[in-house]
Amino acid sequence: MHIWSWHLGRFFDKIWVHIALYGLAGVAVAVLAAFGAPLVSLLQFDLISRDAVMVLLQILASSMLAVTTFSVSIMLTAFGAAASSATPRATVLLQNDSTTQQVLASFVGAFVFSLVSISGLQIALYGPAGRLVLFLATLGVLALVVVQLVRWIGHLADYGRLADTITRLETATAQALNTRMSDPFMGGTPLPDTLAQSAPGPGRVTGTVTGYIQTVDMAALQSIATRLGTQIALRVLPGKYVHPGMVLAEAIRSLPLAEQDCEAIRACFVIGAMRNFEQDPRFGILSMSEIASRALSPAVNDPGTAIDILGRQVRLLCLWQPDAQSDRRFSEVLVPSLMLADLLQDAFAAPARDGAALVEIGLIVQKRLAGLMIAKGQAFHAPALAMSRHALAHARQALVLEQDRESVSEAAERLRALAETPEDAAH
Repeated sequence: MHIWSWHLGRFFDKIWVHIALYGLAGVAVAVLAAFGAPLVSLLQFDLISRDAVMVLLQILASSMLAVTTFSVSIMLTAFGAAASSATPRATVLLQNDSTTQQVLASFVGAFVFSLVSISGLQIALYGPAGRLVLFLATLGVLALVVVQLVRWIGHLADYGRLADTITRLETATAQALNTRMSDPFMGGTPLPDTLAQSAPGPGRVTGTVTGYIQTVDMAALQSIATRLGTQIALRVLPGKYVHPGMVLAEAIRSLPLAEQDCEAIRACFVIGAMRNFEQDPRFGILSMSEIASRALSPAVNDPGTAIDILGRQVRLLCLWQPDAQSDRRFSEVLVPSLMLADLLQDAFAAPARDGAALVEIGLIVQKRLAGLMIAKGQAFHAPALAMSRHALAHARQALVLEQDRESVSEAAERLRALAETPEDAAH
């Protein structure tokens, strides 16, 4: 992805951009009602009086101002509810909700249209034909407002609630994971394990700022690698926290790069203060785990939500494709793989720790890990076994009753036996 297209996408995700566009559309409709009148037939008839249009516009202006103010307060309340009941990381998904953006933008656009039209009527901008066009345009705007109000009322039934926030988060994570599985190396070439585990060479490029990798311009890196006649290996993936002096990438060569080449490579990395969901599936899985941990806290005490999250994590991890291949559009850029063990750690470590004192959580963690092994086969055996042992250690330490400890231990033993069973028998 080119950096400029990534920034353009972030720009159009902002709610104020939609509101500004609808506001400009409202101004354009009001102005065109005056200048488009010569195109209307029946121009010689004064069908619509000034007062008839004025009354409609005044009602529209006053009601849209009240509705917009009320809707903004509802939106802010939903953001606060999502942050307190789920996780603050999920509020960005509510902010980028297309229905909310379109509804608020429509209300503001209708308000701007009515203000401009009232001003035009006051200065006699509209003649008989102009008033006819303006009246028809006002009816169209009213119809749009009614449709958006109906959508908004239906949308508010779930907007900002815990279940809605969790579903949005799961959907965003699934999209990110599907995108990564369809192109696991972002169009590049897999980074060999020997190179990934070795120390960076003289062609390394270090960062100069602190933050999270949000996206990488693979096309630009390919151009730089071709110009330099070498390969460029990424040392970080989107979602990685970096700081000055940390290696971002390295050119596979025996000599250091010129400073201008280092700057060109650094410019291929977008580094921001926060992680995002689009190219960072681990962030979504971690955010889901945060909700489970919050639900397991003594203040909330909602193990049912944590159990629901663990089930959703299994659904997400089932999207993993161990043999996924990249089309290698950027063959000179070497990209490290997304590690399955890291995803399992992100999904289960926090709930297993925070729910260790609850036997139902200990059992569910072992059962969900076993389900992944059955569903996905050999690729999940080693990381699932490691996570099972980790969760069992927490449970043995935290559970009070020996009977509960034995129950979780038996579930972990069944999982271990499952891993030792031939794959065709497991299925």
